[in-house]
Amino acid sequence: MSDVRPVKRALLSVSDKSGLLALGQRLAAANVTLLSTGGSAKALRDAGLEVIDVSDVTGFPEIMDGRVKTLHPSIHGGLLARRDHDGDQQAMATHDITPIDLVVVNLYPFEATIAKGADFDEAIENIDIGGPAMIRASAKNHHYVTIVTDPQDYDVVASQIEATGGTDTALRRRLAYKAFCRTSAYDNAIQSWLAGTLDESEALPQQMGIIGQKISALRYGENPHQQAAAYAVGDATPSVLHATQLQGKALSYNNLNDTDAAFQLASEFQDPTIAIIKHANPCGVATAANLSAAWDEALACDPVSAFGGIVAMNRPLDAETATKITSLFTEVVIAPAASDDAQAIMAAKPNLRLLVTGEMADMSQPGMTFKAIAGGMLVQSADNGLITADDLQFVTEKRPNEAQLADMLFAWKVAKHVKSNAIIYVKDKATVGIGAGQMSRVDSCKIAAQKAQRMAEMHGYDKARTIGSVVASDAFFPFADGLLEAIEAGAEAVIQPGGSMRDEEVIKAANEAGIAMVFTGMRHFNH
Repeated sequence: MSDVRPVKRALLSVSDKSGLLALGQRLAAANVTLLSTGGSAKALRDAGLEVIDVSDVTGFPEIMDGRVKTLHPSIHGGLLARRDHDGDQQAMATHDITPIDLVVVNLYPFEATIAKGADFDEAIENIDIGGPAMIRASAKNHHYVTIVTDPQDYDVVASQIEATGGTDTALRRRLAYKAFCRTSAYDNAIQSWLAGTLDESEALPQQMGIIGQKISALRYGENPHQQAAAYAVGDATPSVLHATQLQGKALSYNNLNDTDAAFQLASEFQDPTIAIIKHANPCGVATAANLSAAWDEALACDPVSAFGGIVAMNRPLDAETATKITSLFTEVVIAPAASDDAQAIMAAKPNLRLLVTGEMADMSQPGMTFKAIAGGMLVQSADNGLITADDLQFVTEKRPNEAQLADMLFAWKVAKHVKSNAIIYVKDKATVGIGAGQMSRVDSCKIAAQKAQRMAEMHGYDKARTIGSVVASDAFFPFADGLLEAIEAGAEAVIQPGGSMRDEEVIKAANEAGIAMVFTGMRHFNH
């Protein structure tokens, strides 16, 4: 049996009509009979092509504003019939059903409809029924039927028909796979949208589908023996995956992971801010009057770790800041934009990746986060919790002054992006010590202070910059020992969630040391 299945009859019914006329012309020139519906039939006829209406095949008109037109045995029998099955062939002969060899269908634009903010009724009317039914029937029967759901595939299909009179098994199977991917993604978009219309308690459905669009294959994963690719999920919001890469080598798995961490952290702030990331943890974050000054302060926190790091900012990259960044080996720079002068400076480092996002992420927006575990995944709502000065509980005899309060809130935002257990020392809206990912909160306090001391010795400072700082802890201090370490390092004010069984012990230690402490009532674990 030949590998090529002839294409003599095609059904074309599309919402996206790009490329339709050219395809119709090529099929007609190859003596393929064209069936069509509604707007697609009109477009083909207007181009001078002969078209048979599906209603002439079914003997039944389109009804209910087009809701019902292709759901008929004369259509689905022609799609599902096995050409070498005696029973199927007898049924076709009995009921006067003609085979359909090629189906070209794309669906009502449901995703685009909800993306533009359509109301509930409009969204419902843009849920396609007949299209997915034809796609699934054709894909199931792809041993005989060619299913095309993407205009990008029109040329290869038409070329193969022109060359051989039909399509081969490899092409039909690849297109069937692509068709099922499309219907799966379509159904996932519908269920995700519908979940969002339910009560909050029902927002996490009984069954969870995640559909990603492959953006790029990656050379390898976290390690060379692992395979990897990057997939976009959901809307094209400002992000690393949707950024434009202006220069540099292809991004690796680790580059993308770290750049995402940097971009999200920089997006937390309104004033000019620089975030330097290494292995998904910040090694320096600062807000200042301009990016150049913010770079100086962020780098001063830990210039050793910053080597080979990722730099994110929430303002367009300017020439002065670009000059400073390129003086240090940097893997990736990401910004909402970059001036022509800054781009020219970056170009002197051809391996450095420069990404522009157009805008910053809105960290207050709702969303979902996913984490793979053995046998499945964990799903949670995004950590978009925000704390203002009005939300704070002042628990010590001494209250923080205005400068300390501003530093506390700055440190609290940084803490959300540091792996737990997280301790962040801040002075003048710049990190001066960061302790990340330790099993003990006491150790995080010590490590951050020790690094600050090393920086002081490296730069010849009289004292570590943690002296007179504020400190943020992403979760409560279970004992007073962690707080005492921070006090010994020079912290004069503390921001932490509170909620420990020993809060009174911790508050007492703060009062005895004469420092200010506030509770947020919210923690920021980041595992």
